[in-house]
Amino acid sequence: MKQFMDKDFLLSTDMAKTLYRDYAETMPIVDYHCHINPQEIYEDRKFDTITQVWLGGDHYKWRQMRSNGVDEKYITGDASDREKFQKWAETMPKLIGNPLYHWSHLELRRYFGYEGYLNGDTAEEVWNLCNDKLQNDPSMTVRGLIRHYNVKLICTTDDPVDSLEWHEKIAADETCKDIKVLPAWRPDKAMNVEKPTYAEYIAALSKVSQTSITDFASLKEALKIRMAYFAERGCSVSDHALEYVMYVPADDAEIDAIIAKGLKGEAITKEEELKYKTAFMLFVAKEYNRLGWVMQLHYGCKRDNNAMMFEKLGPDTGFDCINNYAPSAQMADFLNALSATNEVPKTIIYSLNPNDNASIGTILGCFQSAPAGRIQQGSAWWFNDHKTGMTDQMISLANLGCLGNFIGMLTDSRSFLSYTRHEYFRRIMCDLIGGWVENGEYPADMKSLEEIVKGISYNNAIRYFGFEI
Repeated sequence: MKQFMDKDFLLSTDMAKTLYRDYAETMPIVDYHCHINPQEIYEDRKFDTITQVWLGGDHYKWRQMRSNGVDEKYITGDASDREKFQKWAETMPKLIGNPLYHWSHLELRRYFGYEGYLNGDTAEEVWNLCNDKLQNDPSMTVRGLIRHYNVKLICTTDDPVDSLEWHEKIAADETCKDIKVLPAWRPDKAMNVEKPTYAEYIAALSKVSQTSITDFASLKEALKIRMAYFAERGCSVSDHALEYVMYVPADDAEIDAIIAKGLKGEAITKEEELKYKTAFMLFVAKEYNRLGWVMQLHYGCKRDNNAMMFEKLGPDTGFDCINNYAPSAQMADFLNALSATNEVPKTIIYSLNPNDNASIGTILGCFQSAPAGRIQQGSAWWFNDHKTGMTDQMISLANLGCLGNFIGMLTDSRSFLSYTRHEYFRRIMCDLIGGWVENGEYPADMKSLEEIVKGISYNNAIRYFGFEI
């Protein structure tokens, strides 16, 4: 029996161990999609308790605490940090097979040096150890946590109306020169014409762009102005949260009429919503191509399913699920419309539904062109970033595409401890590739294997995004 989480954790063959130790383990990290707060990086926040850094805003953990019957008081309520930590510790032993069990223990080991395992009985010991280090070790600040895992570059998630003041301050701070923090453009609020907040948001976009938005032409002009503002501050990545990648084309007159209804707060039909969002996405995609930006498409999520809890807590609090409706034909038609004028930007496609792996893999091959891996399948996302999900995504990509050009892992996280997920991913990736070599399915060509493993770990993303480190 192997020891729990020993040095060969998740590495089941000699080749896997070699690939991880020699090629993957020491590679830097580029976290090209996350939801951390740039203000906390600039201010180099110091956390008072492990609960603040571990449980604050982490709806992954909140879901499992609810599944373990924990009262909401100890999750998002007014219980003390110590009480919340205790409830999480008591939940941990039930999470056999869950990636949170691995992630949490990796974080305890890599950041706090704790080699045991967390449960209700050890909670006091772990609480005291972690808090002592957080409060007394000068390296346990936000920047210190980032440096600990050799993170070279971070892309945050930012709205077009954001000032990006914290990115500017970080860039000007000599003490932060070894950590590059860039904005990523996330224009969901400008696209959600069906939402009751649309008119209010467009007013804010009008103000910040100094453009009176009354129709599609003026909306496009405002967005172009803000894209230029983001580009001047280092942005080269966009991101979209979509129900699915739709394609319902309409002419500009129809889009103008839909915008007019949205600005008046009138009800938008589903067909109108799809037409507006199709036109919106075609426009921004062409702008991304012109600017050399990468377009990330996240879809397949049904959000805010528990209406009662949404009213209490708002979005991103653990009440989302996988949506199994994603017509691949429309995504192919969307990319084809861009391809017709040679305006397909570099694109990363993520689905929350693992059943979409094969359809994504085949669509990629229809629109590939230079540079290598121009259209990517994104890493196993959200409900899929566990051992099985990561393995299935990479096997599907290998079966249908070119795994050697894959740009690898990202955290998609709000936690400054989550860089252990890159280690977790790299171990799983090396075990998969190492198993193929051990099984005679790929030669022990160490030059090629080094290029593949280092590429997926780090180098491919640097090349793909054009980041300057």
